[in-house]
Amino acid sequence: MPLPARRTGNPGLNEKTFANLPRLGIGVEGMTLKGTIDKSFMLLIVLMVAALWPWSQMVSGDVQAVSGIMMLGLVGGFVLALIISFKATMAPYLAIPYAALEGLAVGGLSAILEQRYHGIAIQAVGLTFGVLAVLLIAYRMHWIRATARFRAMVVGATGGIALLYLATIVLSFFHIAVPVLNSATPLGIGITLVIVCVAALNLVLDFDLIERGVAGGAPKYMEWYAGFGLMVTLVWLYMEMLMLLTQTRSRRS
Repeated sequence: MPLPARRTGNPGLNEKTFANLPRLGIGVEGMTLKGTIDKSFMLLIVLMVAALWPWSQMVSGDVQAVSGIMMLGLVGGFVLALIISFKATMAPYLAIPYAALEGLAVGGLSAILEQRYHGIAIQAVGLTFGVLAVLLIAYRMHWIRATARFRAMVVGATGGIALLYLATIVLSFFHIAVPVLNSATPLGIGITLVIVCVAALNLVLDFDLIERGVAGGAPKYMEWYAGFGLMVTLVWLYMEMLMLLTQTRSRRS
C-alpha cells in the first residue's frame, strides 16, 4: 500500500517522495534507517573533501579561480538537484556528484568570507551541526512532532522564502537591488534569522519522511534519495548560517 503523502518544504524530500512507490517483492531488501544514515554520512564526507579544493585555491591567493569554482558548483549542483528531484531512481548515480559540486560551492563561499571574517567558516559549521543534533534529539525524544499543522506552517514559510529568492534574482537582472536583504541592519539580520529557523525546521520534516519511508518499505534506492534530501537542507542551513554570521560581524566592525 502506498505511503500517505506528507508535505515538506524540501525540494528533495517532498509530499510525493514516498507516495505511490512500487511494492517490494518477496525477499527484496528495502530502505533501512542504517542504510540511509550511512549514505548521508558518505555524501557529507564527499562534500567536505570537495570543499578543500576552492579553499586551497584561496590560500594561494587566486580569488578569481575560487569564484569560478564556486559558480561551477552552484550551477552544476542546481542542475543535478533538479534531475534527482524529478527522477528519484537517478539518486544512486547522481547523489555523490551532487555532493561534490555542492562542496565546491560551499567551500568557495566559505573561503571568500573567511578571508574577511577569520573563523566564520568553523563557526557556521559548528552552528549547523549543533542545530542538526538538537533537532534530531528533540525528534527522537518526541519533543517536537511533524503534525499536519506544523508541516503546513513550515511548507508555507519555505514557499514564501523561495518566492523571495526568485523575486530577488529576477530583479537583479534589471539591476534592482533589495537593500534590506542580506544587510547588516536589524531588519536584515531579523529576516535572515527567520530563514535560518525555517531551514532548520525543514530538518524535522526530513526526519519524519525518512522514518515513514523506512516503515513503509520504500525501495533501496530511496536511501540515496533521502540522503540527497538531507544534504539539500543542510547546505541551505549552512549557507544561511554563513550569511547571518557575516551580517552580525559586519555590524560590529
